[in-house]
Amino acid sequence: MTSARGRFVTLDGPSGVGKTTTVHALTRELAGRGWAVHQTVEPSTNAVGVFTREHFSHIHGRALACLVAADRYEHIEHEIEPRLSAGDTVVCDRYLASTLVMQQLDGVPVKFLLDLNADVLMPDLAVILTASPGLIAERIAARGPRNRFHLDPTAPGREIGLYEQTARTLMAADVKVLVVNTADTTPMDVAASIADAIPHPSVTSAASTPPTTPQDP
Repeated sequence: MTSARGRFVTLDGPSGVGKTTTVHALTRELAGRGWAVHQTVEPSTNAVGVFTREHFSHIHGRALACLVAADRYEHIEHEIEPRLSAGDTVVCDRYLASTLVMQQLDGVPVKFLLDLNADVLMPDLAVILTASPGLIAERIAARGPRNRFHLDPTAPGREIGLYEQTARTLMAADVKVLVVNTADTTPMDVAASIADAIPHPSVTSAASTPPTTPQDP
């Protein structure tokens, strides 16, 4: 039996770059184009995700990385995959790219993170939003720090560098990556450019091919 499988789109990027605003704009853009869209987020709204979000400031390093990965596998099994199988395009606010950046900032080696996430579902399009370190720092200062990473003035520049490395890692795993600078454009324009880049849904068999696992470049 065959079915039209939905597309899986993830949005990641440094804090203050406008991810959540862009996710909402993209959801509206796709719905306006007649796509069936499901919006989600990581950490997820399941029990593991809620626990992770509530204890983010108190659990560090490998322990936090394991919690994030556990939530992701649960998220894939119980929310993302069912929606994709039903033909929805799933738009996720933060996914694997955020793990490969934020957990490295927390001192976790990239190989450990790649091994931990070796069996996760890879996106059809991984969007990485970016801006200058100065602009990101201004936005974080204006809205106030929301987690312990925001207290480090060097974090924006380090995040941008790590996201550049992560983009290359994902591309090496044959993931389609779109990098968008949000500094001089509106969320709606960003959303339209993302929507144009999403691969069209394709008809696939019920037995899907396992995704390629990213490797440490």
